Amino acid sequence: MCGIAGWIGYQRDLTQEHDTAAAMTETMACRGPDDSGLWLDRHAAIGQRRLAIIDLEGGRQPMVAEQDGRTAAVLTYSGEVYNFRELRAELQRRGHHFRTASDTEVVLNAYLEWGPSLVDRLNGMYAFAIWDARSEELLLVRDRMGIKPLYYYPTADGVLFGSEPKAILANPLAEAVLDADGLREALAFVKTPELGILRGLFEVRPGSVVTVSRKGIAKSRYWQLEATEHTDDLDTTVSTVRELLEDIVERQLIADVPLCTLLSGGLDSSALTALAAKALTAQGAGPVRSFSIDFAGYTDNFHADAFRDSPDAPFVAEVAAHVAADHTNIVLDNDDLMDPAVRAAALHARDLPNGMGEMDFSLYLLFKAIRGRSTVALSGESADEVFGGYKWFHDPAAVNADTFPWIAARAHSRTESVFAGLAQRLQLGDYVQGRYREALAEAPRLAGETGLEARMRELSYLNLTRFVNNLLDRKDRISMAVGLEVRVPFCDHRLVQYVFNAPWAMKTFDGKEKSLLRAATADVLPQSVVQRKKSPYPSTQDAGYEKALREELATVITDTAAPVCELVPRKDIQLLLDSPLNAVGSDSATRRTVESLLGLNRWILDYDVRVAV
Repeated sequence: MCGIAGWIGYQRDLTQEHDTAAAMTETMACRGPDDSGLWLDRHAAIGQRRLAIIDLEGGRQPMVAEQDGRTAAVLTYSGEVYNFRELRAELQRRGHHFRTASDTEVVLNAYLEWGPSLVDRLNGMYAFAIWDARSEELLLVRDRMGIKPLYYYPTADGVLFGSEPKAILANPLAEAVLDADGLREALAFVKTPELGILRGLFEVRPGSVVTVSRKGIAKSRYWQLEATEHTDDLDTTVSTVRELLEDIVERQLIADVPLCTLLSGGLDSSALTALAAKALTAQGAGPVRSFSIDFAGYTDNFHADAFRDSPDAPFVAEVAAHVAADHTNIVLDNDDLMDPAVRAAALHARDLPNGMGEMDFSLYLLFKAIRGRSTVALSGESADEVFGGYKWFHDPAAVNADTFPWIAARAHSRTESVFAGLAQRLQLGDYVQGRYREALAEAPRLAGETGLEARMRELSYLNLTRFVNNLLDRKDRISMAVGLEVRVPFCDHRLVQYVFNAPWAMKTFDGKEKSLLRAATADVLPQSVVQRKKSPYPSTQDAGYEKALREELATVITDTAAPVCELVPRKDIQLLLDSPLNAVGSDSATRRTVESLLGLNRWILDYDVRVAV
């Protein structure tokens, strides 16, 4: 796992731009605290910060391949390829020789052997750049599900690129400008593929390759979800899901550094923890190490809300005991969440104004605590998107709404937003509707499939391409801010593609959410977890937290130059602050709005953003 950065300029000599290229690379130090490297040629500057996971000594980057004594290709690589051992063996049979035991060298040699089509052979989470010195072309490659981030910024004579926007913004050729479309994207809670919010900033789309040459920039997709007939019966489908999960977990346990799991006591994380414990025991390498998060007084004072029926802690303890895990529970309080240094670190990790407030801060603190004992963690992201776990999959109103289901579900419970005036000025509703139609038009369809089955396929596609990316981006940025690699087994493209084509009736065969996952892993879990309803990432219910947020926002709007007051009238913010405080202190719509206003204001200031709306 690493942070990458680079600069291609066909009309300049980049060997004279060492300091700028080094500055771009150093912004990725949080992603790669173990080592750094910079390779310069006339038209290419390639940088890398390394978090050493496999072959700690041999995997240094940028990695250079030579042919006939001359540089052929240079690779800067972030992520993990889980089938690198099989690929290495195949490349050796084809005459390639290896100096290291790293997956990085496997990817580089795979490019020399197969060219851009190497992407069809990779299983993993990755984002990398290959500079082909022979043709003077750059390839920017991103994994199929978009687990690892990769941004680029076209310039007059080439491109800037990096794992995160901060690497690109360190170059004076890039300007931080937020225009109307960028603000619409930030407020819409829809992660449109390729859009980077800031003007001129783009993401490499998941499952895509961006090629940069003297002719310009070309984009191609090498993977996307396909609709195919599912011919397996229920028993075969359940056993196939189990076989895939066991193979995936076993592959993702490979590391030369301490590894753990994130355990919430829900079905997804508990299944991963149990399967990891089983695999480690078989290898003679147990016990599994696990971590969870909690808030002071949360369990004793818990109040059920629209999303959470029960606190996590009792289920976490039961799973940890069931699999004999070496478990650690991280307990936070309001002082932890309101710590200015923590809030600044989480904002700097996210780079863009679409964070999740307190849930980002608590996640940062959890990861920081984990990093003291482990360097790699397995997490349950995307299980809900793959298996149909969210409540909006099972709410007829959200299913049938003519918009993204998560937006329809939120609309039922949200109070009038202080952003309403801004949303009207931006015609945000039309923007969201346009993005919805665009996504719907992409969705693959199975011939002859109609009614609920056809609609649920559409909803699965929307969740797997427009929703999960928000969560993957959050998990990657905040984990890498403390130098922790988080792996997401449920994002393995083989599992995603297989379950995508299982009929909805099969995904809900027992009348509950995530039926296939439950059936495939029930034998390794406590019965209480098998029967537990979906519960999302925990959020503090201490009313003192919202009170502290409101006090901070009240101070912010006393500043006549506060950027957020240029977007939202100060009087509207004051009305929000004067509204009754939620006595329970749960994750209310009001609290989310206060956090959004604070985050947007701080982001504009810290990143010196020019707002052009």
